[in-house]
Amino acid sequence: MRSRALHPGAWWVWALALAVAASRTTNPLLLGLIIAVAGFVVANRRSDAPWALAFRLYAYVGALIVASRVLFRILVGGEDGGHVLLALPRIPLTAGLSLLGPTSAEALLGGFYDGLRLATMVVCVGAANALANPKRLLKAVPGALYEVGTAVTVALTVAPQLVESVQRVRRARRLRAGRTRGLRAVKGIVVPVLEDAMERSLRLAAAMDSRGYGRRAYLSPGVRVLIASCVLFGLAGVCVGVYGVLDGTSSWLGVPLLAAGLVVAVAGFVLGGRRVRRTAYRPDPWRWPETLVVLAGIGSCVSLFLSAQVDPANLYPSLSPLRWPEVSLVHVVSLLVAVVPAFVAPRPPSSEVVR
Repeated sequence: MRSRALHPGAWWVWALALAVAASRTTNPLLLGLIIAVAGFVVANRRSDAPWALAFRLYAYVGALIVASRVLFRILVGGEDGGHVLLALPRIPLTAGLSLLGPTSAEALLGGFYDGLRLATMVVCVGAANALANPKRLLKAVPGALYEVGTAVTVALTVAPQLVESVQRVRRARRLRAGRTRGLRAVKGIVVPVLEDAMERSLRLAAAMDSRGYGRRAYLSPGVRVLIASCVLFGLAGVCVGVYGVLDGTSSWLGVPLLAAGLVVAVAGFVLGGRRVRRTAYRPDPWRWPETLVVLAGIGSCVSLFLSAQVDPANLYPSLSPLRWPEVSLVHVVSLLVAVVPAFVAPRPPSSEVVR
């Protein structure tokens, strides 16, 4: 298979589907499997571009989230019942609020499960950042969301660019025989990194200005009101529909409202695209590898949703009574579908040219 860069939208759909799957369980074994799948795909299909170096940073952020949730349970979530592990003295603050106190194994495991679920979702987003070129992703954003897409793209490139800047500054200090580790090196690294970030911002602003960013086509006030109404009510319908799907207590708040909201929002995006005049130089193709990658992510998420109807107990390990987490073969196979992109996606070029 000829090496080429996969469409960035395919990677984002795959990663977000994995994040949705992670939001449906607190089982640490299944969450660990999702992290392993995301890491395996990143290790096999990421390029040598600067943004591909950010996956490790997201992994560190995930570990920090888990540690902070456990620490929070120790500080304010102490429980007298259950299997007490830490018999710390209780410090009363106000009525009904205190610090420390006896902390049970159930409380610590509850914090660990919740933190690991959030950390897994962060790792999935980090996988998308490591695999997809954010600048190429901007070309695929609909015209109505071009400004929002630009802001999101700039925000998503902050972490990869910081990693690249820190590595470049550390290499320069190493060549000058300067200290590259320890607290003393922080001052010599932070200032050049901030200076580099400022220079990047100025170059980006100049590039956006030279390319006519912000041009508008004339639309009548009635059309603008129609566009704003379609987008607003469509997104509101999508939010309520997603809540209905996840909650499952009402039939009309679920799939029907979600589908109606998507139709209205897409209509608003199509109408809003008329006011933005822009062209895409050499747009990225969408071929069968992109389709397989998207189907692998969505298929894994949908399979986990469907398997939850067969064996829902293993998705949420019991804390009262305390039991060891268990997994079923159906859930494992559902998540292993997401590893398909590591084999069907084309290998990225060794030195990708930003177009």
